[in-house]
Amino acid sequence: MIPSRVGQRLDRTALAVGALALVALVVRLVGLGGRPLHWDEARVGYWSLRYLETGFFQYRPVAGGPLVYLLSRTSLAVFGTTDFALRLPVAVVGAVLPLVSLLFRDYLESDETVALALVLAVNPLLVYYGRFARGDVLAIGFAFAAFGFALRLANGHGRKNAYGLAAACALAIAASGLGIVALCCLGVAGLLVFDHAALVSSARPAAMRLGEFSARLRGGVTPAARAVLVFVGLYVFTFAPRAGVTDRAGLYTPGTILGAIDVALFESVRRFVGVRIVNRYPGATHEYLPYLANLGETLALAALPVTLLGVGVFVVDRYTAGGPRRVVSAAVYWAGASLAFVPMLTEVSAPWLGVYVVVPLAIPAAVGLAALGRWGRRAFDSQDTPRVAAAILVLLALGAQTGAVATTEVYAPSDRDTNLAHYGQPPSDFAAFRENLSTWVGPTEDSDADVLYYGSSMYVSDGAADYPPVPDEWGEQLPMAWYVERTGADTASVTDATALERRSSIPPVVIAPASERDTLAPRLDGYVAHTYQTGLWGRPIVVFVKN
Repeated sequence: MIPSRVGQRLDRTALAVGALALVALVVRLVGLGGRPLHWDEARVGYWSLRYLETGFFQYRPVAGGPLVYLLSRTSLAVFGTTDFALRLPVAVVGAVLPLVSLLFRDYLESDETVALALVLAVNPLLVYYGRFARGDVLAIGFAFAAFGFALRLANGHGRKNAYGLAAACALAIAASGLGIVALCCLGVAGLLVFDHAALVSSARPAAMRLGEFSARLRGGVTPAARAVLVFVGLYVFTFAPRAGVTDRAGLYTPGTILGAIDVALFESVRRFVGVRIVNRYPGATHEYLPYLANLGETLALAALPVTLLGVGVFVVDRYTAGGPRRVVSAAVYWAGASLAFVPMLTEVSAPWLGVYVVVPLAIPAAVGLAALGRWGRRAFDSQDTPRVAAAILVLLALGAQTGAVATTEVYAPSDRDTNLAHYGQPPSDFAAFRENLSTWVGPTEDSDADVLYYGSSMYVSDGAADYPPVPDEWGEQLPMAWYVERTGADTASVTDATALERRSSIPPVVIAPASERDTLAPRLDGYVAHTYQTGLWGRPIVVFVKN
């Protein structure tokens, strides 16, 4: 009877977690394509679309991890070149994240496991950036899965967890450079948990525990070797170049496969170190405290219940009878290490950095949420009305804060008061450019291009944006470049009015910085000017459309 009851409990837990994963999918898919693309998303979309059209792709550290491009390319091929399709892979992975909570059910009670899935499903920060075409949710999601597989492997649950651990680590690294930081912070947490176990009088000496671990490794050489092969295989698959129509090495190009593997295993590491470490200093250094303060502000806004519950549970768990639970301590150490090192190692201060703290902190927060629920249930059974009211008020306050942030930040139109939106996010009125562009451009008899970029800040010579690397000025064409590219429009650039007048014809759409409006207006007779903000502040453009 006991195994049957345990099985029923696990089945109910799995069903509840599965239901929450469906909820997570729904809240991420609703209006997924409504918000105009952020500059970073537009860059991912542009190069994913170029990969789809040419078959050429190579890993470039400055553009983020390769995984998001591989997934986006497939999604665009299947579902069409829309904002919805571009964001769909991240939304699906974010919706699967609650299922990872099942990896921790040997270390958490059933209600704690369900509470963990709930936090991962509905936290506003995870929902917002689970609807965003960047690799951060992918990176922390796979790092979180690696944590779960590592715990199960340490608890003797079988070699399949070693394969899962290897795969999760490879995918976390492929998702983002910060995936490496997340895994390193997880390693720091593991070392701290291992070390403070020596402070418990009943614990075995560290040398003995290390010896047992070494013996276990020697007894599992074959599974360990297979796990390494899994890691290397996934790493090569994600980081290897795809040659397409070029003469470069490509994973699918006969005769160059070994070269592509060499690029994946060694050149990718050299590129990452060169871009993110060697050539980063001193130009890309930044003050630490402002970045840390921005991250703390994000957590206070979008993850206040998770933060309060997580810290509270850590303190209570650590200093009450029974000693600290290792899974709680490890999760809080991981979150603390991320809070310290992510602002230090990132190059941009942005709200999406908060996901690297919220996900590990979700474990102690889930323990606290489940404890509140049990406390209220016991009070209800004993008909203790004041305690029942207190439990309901606390849970309602936590839920209300989450709902309020979701309503005003996740689904509301982006504007300057939207705290979760990075400044590179165009406001909602930029959607008019997206919707109208396809009617503005089209084949013309008197022009060699459909869209013209004007001004030295946007000038890109013909063909310079066909393959990376591209000049810095191309970045000033974002997010328009994605929307122009998906229409199939031909583009051209000029630097100034003299170059514009030398053209034999002017395309039907001219895009320029808003400061050039007075210069262009007299020269574009018969054109109608539209002004748009391409960021929340400080980056307006003017679009002249042939009437």
